[in-house]
Amino acid sequence: MEPKKPIKREKVLQPLSHDHHQGLLLCWKIRTGIKKGIELERIKTYTDWFYKTHLVPHFETEEAWIFPILGNEHELVKKALIEHRRIKRLCESTDDQKINLSLLEEELESHIRFEERVLFNEIQTAASEEDLLMIAEKHIESEFLENTDDEFWK
Repeated sequence: MEPKKPIKREKVLQPLSHDHHQGLLLCWKIRTGIKKGIELERIKTYTDWFYKTHLVPHFETEEAWIFPILGNEHELVKKALIEHRRIKRLCESTDDQKINLSLLEEELESHIRFEERVLFNEIQTAASEEDLLMIAEKHIESEFLENTDDEFWK
């Protein structure tokens, strides 16, 4: 079996892929915290911070500037929008924290893999030069600033 080749991401979409990397790290942090028996409230506090600081703006960018390239009626975009809503509900839920955090970790990782391996490839194929220029104007990558108040995963 041939090894998978790395995906060549359009330069203007790379900042969103960097966001995805941070999202995958969040999933790892949640898994690590649960495995280490960290108090769930500590994990939830960090997850709430990450959601408000990083996920909400990321979802807003994708929904405003990236998904419209294919159109909100495209099956892949519909799937991504459904997943965004599900992830938002999990982040905002106050139900059983252990189950909720585990579901969030699974849903977010699956969603990121879908966007990186499927949706973004489709968007790259469909995007015109004008689309790419518009994304470059609208989305500026900002450096990820970690919340070091409680690094429970260490």
